Amino acid sequence: MPFIRSAGLRGLRATITSLDGDADHYARLGGLDPAALDADDILMPDLAAATTLELAAADLDCPDLGLRVAGHQDLSLLGPLALAIQNAPTVAEALECTSRYLFLHAPAMRLTLEPDPDGVDGVAALRYDVTAPGVAPPPQGTDLCLGSLHRAIRSLIGEDYEPLGVDLPHPPLAPPATYEAFFGAPVRFDRPSALLRFPSRLNDVALTGSDERVRQLALQHLADLSPAEAALVAPTVRSAVDQLLGTGAPEIGAVARMLSLHPRTLQRRLADEGTSFALILDEVRSSVARRYLETTDLPLSQVAGLIGLSEQSALTRASRRWWGQTPLAVRRVAQSQRTVA
Repeated sequence: MPFIRSAGLRGLRATITSLDGDADHYARLGGLDPAALDADDILMPDLAAATTLELAAADLDCPDLGLRVAGHQDLSLLGPLALAIQNAPTVAEALECTSRYLFLHAPAMRLTLEPDPDGVDGVAALRYDVTAPGVAPPPQGTDLCLGSLHRAIRSLIGEDYEPLGVDLPHPPLAPPATYEAFFGAPVRFDRPSALLRFPSRLNDVALTGSDERVRQLALQHLADLSPAEAALVAPTVRSAVDQLLGTGAPEIGAVARMLSLHPRTLQRRLADEGTSFALILDEVRSSVARRYLETTDLPLSQVAGLIGLSEQSALTRASRRWWGQTPLAVRRVAQSQRTVA
């Protein structure tokens, strides 16, 4: 079971108390040690943290609980990673550093800078995956994480940061106006991923007050904290395949070029890690397909194209192999679960 640092729930006790609730009660109910609500460096199961948020939101009739908790958070919750981010020379380098070392805060979380999903020139998207591939993201937890990321970027850039739009992979938990007031931008729901859309030019914005010496010390500390597994190539290949899926069927040559490796070298390194490019491609396709099927109403033919399959029949065959049922059956189960919820 993945664990996250308890800093991720900073502000939850204060928020629950403001709603006349008993924070310790909800922590125990969700499977958390209440001490995790008052410290930053306790390791807690991510499922217990997500469950605590969902239970408290429902019982206290506070559908925007995740956003309220995010309002209490800032970059400092990331510990030494915050130092490296704050002292990066540009926004792009701050985001790259966050993407590289976010696993130290929460192993399952991933931050990826992508082209705009709507294909608008001059617009970039910062995608935030809060769970491991194939695991449905918890709604309150997603609101909390994306809300905290939004606030962190604003604290870095200042008033120049104005998001153009926000995507969330679940229905609105609170009135849409509540979300739009928090993010200061239009919000779309039931989308494939949680992401922030903003002008690409912001990547080149220089961060004021950065200190290269402090940054290098922080980066060295982060590298010392990183396990040997951080050097594995498979996670990087998985991320690259995920980015390339919407553009067609990813090929190992294209991924190898992204990693500055020869395709044979890449295959050999993957084999040494007990996997292969074909296996990773299949795993990513399965994860992305399930997300589209469970969170969107896109036609099956379009879902097939988005995961690099040539036709709908190929998606149907793959779906039977992955889950033992058709894509339509997967979608119907997800819809029925949302109805019950």
